Amino acid sequence: MKFLVSIILCALFLSSCITNKDVVYLQDKGTVVDTLAINAAAKPYRLNINDQLKVSFKTELGQDIQEVTKIFNVTEKEPGDTEQQLYFSGNTIDVHGNIEFPVLGKINVLGYTLEEVEDKIKELLYEYYFQDDVELYVTVKLPGLKYTTLGEIGSSGPKVLYKNRVNIIEAIANAGDISQTGDRKDVLIVRQYPQGQKIHHIDLTDIAAMQSEFYYIKPNDIIMVKPLKRKALGAGQTATQTFTTIASIFSVLVSTYFLARNL
Repeated sequence: MKFLVSIILCALFLSSCITNKDVVYLQDKGTVVDTLAINAAAKPYRLNINDQLKVSFKTELGQDIQEVTKIFNVTEKEPGDTEQQLYFSGNTIDVHGNIEFPVLGKINVLGYTLEEVEDKIKELLYEYYFQDDVELYVTVKLPGLKYTTLGEIGSSGPKVLYKNRVNIIEAIANAGDISQTGDRKDVLIVRQYPQGQKIHHIDLTDIAAMQSEFYYIKPNDIIMVKPLKRKALGAGQTATQTFTTIASIFSVLVSTYFLARNL
């Protein structure tokens, strides 16, 4: 019977329900959070391989832009454009970090910010095509911030947010939030670098996460949420589910015990 009690106690321990500490985001765990550090984490994004760029050209009022759009094969994005259309009409950064334009040829933009790419294209246009007296405007944008979610999250798969900066809390909320059985203390971020992919870890239950360099996501990030160990063990998410689990285990064990005694 002592053995039976030990098994029940083990079952009780393994079937403990999920607590607030497991599900509440950005808790104060005694870490001093520096607002300046949070702002520093939101530094401008630097372009990477496979990023898609949308480049548009304009001149000052009164000048004809049709010649520019014809030469550089630029098409303005319509509200109804699909992601597939943008893939073919935009400029994708190749494995060497280049985009390509007629007349200008290949332009290396790997590691540049969007503003730096605008300045670089403008300089080349003035150098090879336009006169200095022409007021030229170049706009370079990412066609939305694309990322992917996997695991214990409301909606898995590719997502797009049309914002310049997105933190990981916003990205997860856009995907339907992490489920109660998801591990918020060790969220994985798979990030693309010129040298390849790396996996990073972030604890979203700690307010110190706001100071992490991974708090703001980047294009093509993959956010992976693992299940809590207690889900893998079949434990309940709430006190009621836990009690039901324990009662079921207890009933099976008692029945087995008395059946064994009567044999």
